[in-house]
Amino acid sequence: MNCKNCHTELLEQDDYCTKCGGKVIRNRLTLKNLFANLSETFFNYDNKLLKTIMGLFTKPEAVICSYVEGVRKRYINPISFFGLSLTLAGLSVFIIKKFYIEHFDLQAWMMSLEIFSNEASQQALANYSTSDSMEYSSLIFSAIIPIFGLMSWIVFYDKKYNLTEHIVIYLYSMSLYSIISIIIGQLVLLIAPTYYISFIFLSYPIILLYHCFLLKRIFKLSVSELILKTFLFLVFFFISYVILGIISFVIGLITGTYDLSSFKPKS
Repeated sequence: MNCKNCHTELLEQDDYCTKCGGKVIRNRLTLKNLFANLSETFFNYDNKLLKTIMGLFTKPEAVICSYVEGVRKRYINPISFFGLSLTLAGLSVFIIKKFYIEHFDLQAWMMSLEIFSNEASQQALANYSTSDSMEYSSLIFSAIIPIFGLMSWIVFYDKKYNLTEHIVIYLYSMSLYSIISIIIGQLVLLIAPTYYISFIFLSYPIILLYHCFLLKRIFKLSVSELILKTFLFLVFFFISYVILGIISFVIGLITGTYDLSSFKPKS
C-alpha cells in the first residue's frame, strides 16, 4: 500500500503516512465522510484555523512571532488566512446586495450629515454608488494591508522586523478583523438590520484597540511606548488618508465627477 499523497510505501496497519503525515483513506467518498472531513478540518478544536483565531485573540505574539521565526505547521499561514477572509467577504457582499442593500445605503447616511451639507459634497455623494463601492471592497481591503505594513515598518523601525514581516502582522490581524466582523455583521443584518451601518463604524475603534493590544504584545511595548507609537501611526494614517483623498479628488476632476464651480462660495 502506498500513500496517495506522496506515494511512500506504507504498512497495511498504518493510519497515517510516515513521511508526509497524510491520513490513510480506505473508504470511498460518501456524503457522510465528506461532512466528517469538513467537520474535522474546520470545527475540530485542534485544527489550525481555530487555533489561529483563538491564538490571535489571546496570544497574538504566539501566532505571528512563531510564523516570522519559522514555525509553519502549528498555525494557518497568513496568505491562506487572508484568502479565507476574502472568500467570506465576497460571500458577505453577495448576501448584502441580494437581501439587505437598503440597509447599506451609505450615500443617504452621509448626505444626512451636516459636514456633507454643502453643494460640492452633495454633488460628489450624488455620484457615489454603494453597489460599486462594495464591488471594490476586497481590492481596497487588499491595498490597505501593505500600506499598514509600510507605516508600521516606519513607526517600529527600531524593532528589527523587515517590511515583509510587518505585512505578515497585518495579514493576520486584518484577516481576523474581516472574518469576525463579517460573522457578527451577518448576525446584525439578520436580527437588527437598521443598526448595520452603526455596527460598521463601531468596529473601527475596536480594531484600533485590538491593534494596540497586538503590537504591545509582539514588540513588548511599555504603556508610554504604546501611546507614542499609536500617535505616530495615526499621524501617518492621517497623512496617507489626505494624500489618497487628494488623488481621489484629482481623478474626480479629470473624470468629471466634480466641477470646480461647485466649490465657489455662494454670492
